[in-house]
Amino acid sequence: MTQYLEFEKPLAEIEGKANELRAMARENPEADVEKEAAQLDQKAVDLLDQLYANLTPWRKCQVARHPERPHCQDYINAIFTEYTPLAGDRNFADDHAVMGGIARLDGRPVMVIGHEKGNDTKSRIERNFGMARPEGYRKAIRLMDMADRFGLPVITLVDTPGAYPGKGAEERGQSEAIARSTEKCLDLSVPLISVVIGEGGSGGAVAFATANKVAMLEHSIYSVISPEGCASILWKDAGKANEAAEALRLTAQNLHEMGVCDTIIAEPKGGAHRASEDAIASVQSALIAMVDDLAKLPADEVRKARRQKYLNLGSKGLAA
Repeated sequence: MTQYLEFEKPLAEIEGKANELRAMARENPEADVEKEAAQLDQKAVDLLDQLYANLTPWRKCQVARHPERPHCQDYINAIFTEYTPLAGDRNFADDHAVMGGIARLDGRPVMVIGHEKGNDTKSRIERNFGMARPEGYRKAIRLMDMADRFGLPVITLVDTPGAYPGKGAEERGQSEAIARSTEKCLDLSVPLISVVIGEGGSGGAVAFATANKVAMLEHSIYSVISPEGCASILWKDAGKANEAAEALRLTAQNLHEMGVCDTIIAEPKGGAHRASEDAIASVQSALIAMVDDLAKLPADEVRKARRQKYLNLGSKGLAA
């Protein structure tokens, strides 16, 4: 059953009425309701087009956080073959908010790493809602080191509200782990490709997304802070998240204009959660194209191009 977002309530009413009519027809086969139900279906399609034609940044935040969007594990299961998960940071523990391992993308061996939020109450708690602890970033560093040693392109799937801010995480060096992971991204001699599949929150996302190519799904977001956190700091009112989302310029379209995002991957009508298979197929095509493109570059050029990309950030789009 589809979970509707707040701004989709009118759509929920129309689709609900169409479902009720068809339920009545099942109970009473003599009732002729198909024509009326078809009209409601068309009305729902038209309304869906209108709602998603020009989403505000705050509505994009809601879509990016939709619980039914495909998550990291869904992408890995559908896109990659021969996936072999690797666990632990060889120091403290295995962080279940970060998953990764060796796999094949279209027959090519790669290292894939990503944030996993979980898809029900039990798995969300186990995955800490995609908020990684220091051991998660140190696991990612270990896997990136392995990929560098064996010449494997690295693919990261970013979907996190941010790094976990708990006391234990801070005691174990959360900020240092994020910085080391970001440093490792910059230092790799193999191609690094990152896809923001939902939320790209703060340093928790940057630690995975300091890549040669950064792609974002059409309705994903990527920002230094959540709109609620920004509103709480600037206006002492988390209720002004709508205004904060506008000011943060966190959408894929904003970030493409500023050179942060290299590629925007189109989502199915109504968002990735309405047609997960189509969204995953689009990401797969984009990943194959980006890996093939970067595979042509020698190792020193791969590293140099990545560093230059981040040195150039801020050179365009900020005057708008």
